[in-house]
Amino acid sequence: MAKHVEENERIKHDYAAYLRHAKGQDEKSIDKVMAALHQFEDSTKTKPFKKFHRQQAADFKAYLAKQKNAKTGKPLAFSTVDATLRLVKGFFHWLVSREGFKRVLTYPDVEYFNNTLKAGRVAHAQRAIPYPSMQQAAHAFQAMPFEDQFDKRDKALFAFFMLTGARDGAVASLKLKHVNIELGHVFQDAREVKTKNAKNIMCQFFPVDAAYLKCFTAWITYLQDEKFFGPEDPLFPKADIGYVEGKGLCNRGFKRECYANASKLNAIIRGAFASVQLPQYTPHAFRKTLTIYGDAISSTMEQRKAWSMNLGHESMAVTVNSYLPVTTERQMALIGAMSPKA
Repeated sequence: MAKHVEENERIKHDYAAYLRHAKGQDEKSIDKVMAALHQFEDSTKTKPFKKFHRQQAADFKAYLAKQKNAKTGKPLAFSTVDATLRLVKGFFHWLVSREGFKRVLTYPDVEYFNNTLKAGRVAHAQRAIPYPSMQQAAHAFQAMPFEDQFDKRDKALFAFFMLTGARDGAVASLKLKHVNIELGHVFQDAREVKTKNAKNIMCQFFPVDAAYLKCFTAWITYLQDEKFFGPEDPLFPKADIGYVEGKGLCNRGFKRECYANASKLNAIIRGAFASVQLPQYTPHAFRKTLTIYGDAISSTMEQRKAWSMNLGHESMAVTVNSYLPVTTERQMALIGAMSPKA
């Protein structure tokens, strides 16, 4: 069987154009759809889409159940399987109305891509997000060295995550011009910064330990006064790795360019916690740390709303549901401890 069916490729190309122009999806999202369709074709041994039968949908579920995660070697997560099925179902739902498919494909056929109710519930169940306490974060931060230029960058990066709770992808793409150190403002301009859902986010440094602001301010001064970085240069530059005579391959300094993704930033933060024998928390975990801290020091609903906006959330419900969940036990305890007002 051929690895590619020309007609299939044309149809997928048309669907990608539909997602891009009609649905406004970005290339990253479209790539995920194409990867899911590749898996489906692999499960059918690359049969033409025009030869679709509902049994292929059932077989596809069995195919996904046998697949392994390339990194861990474990079965695919429930959420991964659920997302893959939804992406492929969306494609066939679009395909139903196309000329040449009305006789071989119906909307009831497409429903065969639905996940089982049990697996769907597991896939969408909320899970506890491991996060560091404010004390653990301070302990890991204080233990980080601040000697050479890479130490300075890494420690300032940790400080910045605690000051802003910004998402790692956005931080990787920030430039010096996006930070106003005097006012304590950070403008995540979606035209240049990789924000979630391409939203513009204006945030104020959170009122956390002054040591974080001191460290980050020193980093800004170092970049401007010693490295002569300007507004268009990266806030957290990548290393310039190259050959140095007598030393071999090593870090020669900084490149005046941002990281392509957040993998290095994640490694720096995880390493900071690992060096003090704490779980390897990721930068995203700081968002829960800061949410819980903010809830503790806020005294009005307006302050809680401002804290939520500072994290880039348009609705407080997102902040509460994602980062401030209340267990049933905690619900009972809180209500039981309340007293009626006189």
